[in-house]
Amino acid sequence: MPAYHSTFLTEESADNRIVGNIVLLPIHSKFRGPAYTPEQEYDIVEEVLDLFRANSFFKNFDINGPADRLLIYGILFVSDCLSKLNKSVNYKEAVKVLNNLSLDSFSLPGDIGFPLNSYFQPPANRNEADLLRSYLQQFRQELADRLLSRIYAGDESTPSKYWLAFTKRRFMNTSL
Repeated sequence: MPAYHSTFLTEESADNRIVGNIVLLPIHSKFRGPAYTPEQEYDIVEEVLDLFRANSFFKNFDINGPADRLLIYGILFVSDCLSKLNKSVNYKEAVKVLNNLSLDSFSLPGDIGFPLNSYFQPPANRNEADLLRSYLQQFRQELADRLLSRIYAGDESTPSKYWLAFTKRRFMNTSL
């Protein structure tokens, strides 16, 4: 059975900018950054959260385009977020932990510490690197915020066991 790919692969728009070989898709976000608001309600952040649990079982993933690379990055970030949360963490502590994780410094494609350099191309110049860093920062913040709303949907005192069951799963045998 093949892994689930991004539905944004077919959307080739002049507004979607490609840095390296990652597409900068629109995001419904309350955080500052270079991403613009899409016309439709479903965005790449919702797709990452919808496909995370199904794709986390796969050790191999065939990349069909730039949107799949953003999907891979999002799934790996969600995996890191879940590994930082404990079963006893309440909502306020989880917000602090995931905000710190999303705002921490991170490596870009082409940097030495980036785990998937064989799949990602580095940005062409410093301006593209800054644009990609700010986009991924906004992407990480929005992803952490929406993940928290899903994990603590029923009760703010305990996280959902159906999400925390995936803390030990490693998508593509890597982590950010």
